[in-house]
Amino acid sequence: MKIAKQILKWIVIILVVACISLVISGKTYIFKAIANTYLKGRSGPSISEYKIFSYHTVLNDSAQNWSSARDFNQHKISAEQRAEFEKYKTTAFFVLKNDSVKYEEYWDGFSDTSHTNSFSMGKSIVSILVGIAIDEHKIKSVDQPIVDFIPEFAVGANAKVTVKHLLTMSSGINFDEDYINPFAYPAAAYYGSDLKALTYEYQVTEEPGKNWKYLSGNTELLGFVLEKATGKSISEYASEKLWKPMGANHPAYWSLDHEGGVEKAYCCFNSNARDFARFGSLYLNQGSWKGKQLVSKLYVQQSIQSADLIDDNGNKNNKYGYSWWLLNYKNHPIYYMRGILGQYVFVIPDKNMVVVRLGHKRSTEKINDHPKDVYLFLDAALAMDEL
Repeated sequence: MKIAKQILKWIVIILVVACISLVISGKTYIFKAIANTYLKGRSGPSISEYKIFSYHTVLNDSAQNWSSARDFNQHKISAEQRAEFEKYKTTAFFVLKNDSVKYEEYWDGFSDTSHTNSFSMGKSIVSILVGIAIDEHKIKSVDQPIVDFIPEFAVGANAKVTVKHLLTMSSGINFDEDYINPFAYPAAAYYGSDLKALTYEYQVTEEPGKNWKYLSGNTELLGFVLEKATGKSISEYASEKLWKPMGANHPAYWSLDHEGGVEKAYCCFNSNARDFARFGSLYLNQGSWKGKQLVSKLYVQQSIQSADLIDDNGNKNNKYGYSWWLLNYKNHPIYYMRGILGQYVFVIPDKNMVVVRLGHKRSTEKINDHPKDVYLFLDAALAMDEL
């Protein structure tokens, strides 16, 4: 009994010292991270926890509903595929063909009105907004240095960084993109309360424009650039330039670092499968929405071309453009938006298809630098088109 009390005493002392250390270091976001992960039986974030953060509402206007195809939901997911869908805890699968809904299904209590996090699909949304800002001459070009917008960050070698370097993940900034370490940039940005202070701690340590390295901080910097360039929050700009013109059915919610703060631009745009599909349809139609050009065709084309970089495997990059993932599968050139828990919007131009998959989980195994489950969802959609 005495030994047990001694052990308990030392556990309490260690916990108190650890808490004091976190407070002194300013890393109190760890408390929020623990409270919303391990204390809720998870080791990471949830797809539907946007309510634990402050957020800006991305307002919609008059809803434009998708029409249903004549063969709507007639082509089923095979039993083998369905087992895999459920293994990866899919919550939504939505297929557009010729701008009509060919297939739609939801799992686990989710529906066409459920808001869930886009996670890094938000990077592609920010890329679209950058293109619009360039069209409006608020940003001169992708080659404009970010020092023109955020001089408080772009000092020393940081001044070399351009908008294009951020779009293509080639800034050379030493963001630590570690999803396990609770003190690395992703956790600190997601659960922390001062994104600008956090992001401005980092600096260029490699020559920009040479090597591809996936870093969420790059897109956060783009969010700051957009805010300065447009004079609006990126939520306001997205509402005005995309969400309202595209006829979103529901408002979206973009998580902030704190009440009245800035958007987590690299992630955390919360919406539903039907409305996420609008981004894919916009790019499928070369930036045009029902005859109105929302973002220039040229920018769309540049976005889905592989950036001239060396990738993280030492090879010529062929998987990433302006914050869009690129893939050639079964002779189908495909570009897509991607989130860490298996959030996907696939665009298959030669099939005139857009495919949205949302869920709680994705494969940890990669094939040619793409999560293994990507091929599962593409196969299911392509099989529907072949029937």
